[in-house]
Amino acid sequence: MIPQPLRRSIDALAERLGRSSAALNEQVQKFDSEHPWFLSSEERGNPDTRIEAWTEGNRVTPLVHGKPYFAALAAALDEAGEGDLVMFTDWRGDPEQLLTDDVTVEDALAGVAGRGGIVKGMVWRSHIETLGFTGPKNRKLALRLEEAGGEVILDQRVLVLGSHHQKFVVIRYRDPAKSDVAFVGGIDLARARRDDADHFGDPVSRPFPPEYGEIPAWHDMQVQLEGPTVRDIENVFRERWEDPAALSRLPWHAIPDILRGVTREPSVLPAQHDEPDVAGTCAVQLVRTYPRRRPAYPFATRGERSAARAYAKVLRRARRLIYVEDQYLWSVDVARVFAAALRRSPDLRLVIVVPKHLDDDSSLTIPSALLGHSAALDVIRDAGSDRVLVLDLENDRGIPVYVHSKVCIVDDVWAAVGSDNFNRRSWTHDSELTAAIVDEERDLRAPTDPGGLGDGARVFARDLRLELAREHLGRAPGDDEDLVDPGSFFDAVSSSATRLDEWHRAPSTSPRPTGRLRRHEIDVPPQWQQRLAAVAYRLFVDPDGRPIGMRFRRRF
Repeated sequence: MIPQPLRRSIDALAERLGRSSAALNEQVQKFDSEHPWFLSSEERGNPDTRIEAWTEGNRVTPLVHGKPYFAALAAALDEAGEGDLVMFTDWRGDPEQLLTDDVTVEDALAGVAGRGGIVKGMVWRSHIETLGFTGPKNRKLALRLEEAGGEVILDQRVLVLGSHHQKFVVIRYRDPAKSDVAFVGGIDLARARRDDADHFGDPVSRPFPPEYGEIPAWHDMQVQLEGPTVRDIENVFRERWEDPAALSRLPWHAIPDILRGVTREPSVLPAQHDEPDVAGTCAVQLVRTYPRRRPAYPFATRGERSAARAYAKVLRRARRLIYVEDQYLWSVDVARVFAAALRRSPDLRLVIVVPKHLDDDSSLTIPSALLGHSAALDVIRDAGSDRVLVLDLENDRGIPVYVHSKVCIVDDVWAAVGSDNFNRRSWTHDSELTAAIVDEERDLRAPTDPGGLGDGARVFARDLRLELAREHLGRAPGDDEDLVDPGSFFDAVSSSATRLDEWHRAPSTSPRPTGRLRRHEIDVPPQWQQRLAAVAYRLFVDPDGRPIGMRFRRRF
């Protein structure tokens, strides 16, 4: 923060020079930017929150795919009992989903309550089932856990057609010898998520477009966090839980809830424990999205768009490589941020991994989503040309893998894993939570400072990029010497995709090459369909939760 004498000097100087308050605020913001990669409290733009700007001394463990995440979560829940506190949020929850071969989501959470633990959950109420949403399943999870002694609320405190999209779990143990833990990312406690690196899919599946086969393969990611950041993630939960607004003001929600005995008014949470001790070498910043709502969120009275602001700040610093995995890269507003980075840095390269096909077959959303996706990629490709690779993923049997992960790694320094997609809905409209990570430990493999700004390369970000690259390229552990340097990484990925694309054009001439990445192609809807889809896109598929003035200024 700016020392008070210096702040007073700036104020006095501004007054003498007759600067506008906007210019003064910009100057103050520059002084307050205490970290080159993280947002300051002022840059976050939300003075109402209780979470810290960032925390240091955290251990962060990447859990690539649902099977490793669910196994880690089951083990952590199995340790919880008398007096321990478990808090979770979800977009979709299926009580029958397996965490391990013989433990379901319901078993694990009800087991904590049965051992005397305190279980609190917030699951998005969801829109009606006829629109393809999962309200009845979410209600079923809530009722099952209520019967077991937990407390789960169906939370519809969102904008019209909005959702609560955060997916995290926090476990605070009463025993100080146990390490408190949190899990943050893109994986719901839901069907189809328990896949692994082989990508044969989750036997506990769900209806899905036929292009993905009978049991859809699913690529996703979560991170396990220990250390001071756990208390911040807990505060994200507490802020939402303590929101005094009605869980839903719609009578067709309230009356069935009353008849079924669903919780309508959350109870008071137990007193909060002290901040966990230092556990590792990672600094973690939590970035979020909340729209501007009426009645206002008490913890974000003007909304919060720190996820969007974090990417805008970080991408201004990008020099060599941005690596992205995302379910929905389909907003021009988001694409402009990446395009600006590519124009700013002529040596910068961008690798994007997205799903080959959408996750539904709706005649309303498919043309709209394809329209937005195509326009966004055009903006990025116009800026970066051959410095941009847009790819999708298949398994070794040639069946597409649904990419649900939300990951971004910049210059092997800053990494982000969370729930927010690269679209306007996630950056402005729905609730989101992402963990941005900068490891204090330097990676000494060459190039030791890929961005050339003195930041070095960091162990967590580089190791995560290499782990994902080895999987997608069909490499064995340790087979990554040509992947460390951003330039040779880009070339290796491009060559692998080219070989696989060529093999698909003439598959009988040779064995299938290793690797799972293919160049991403889009079937753009015809012109007449685009005109109809444009309205649906803006209203339903990718709505904007910003105040009107921000929309016109294209600011987040």
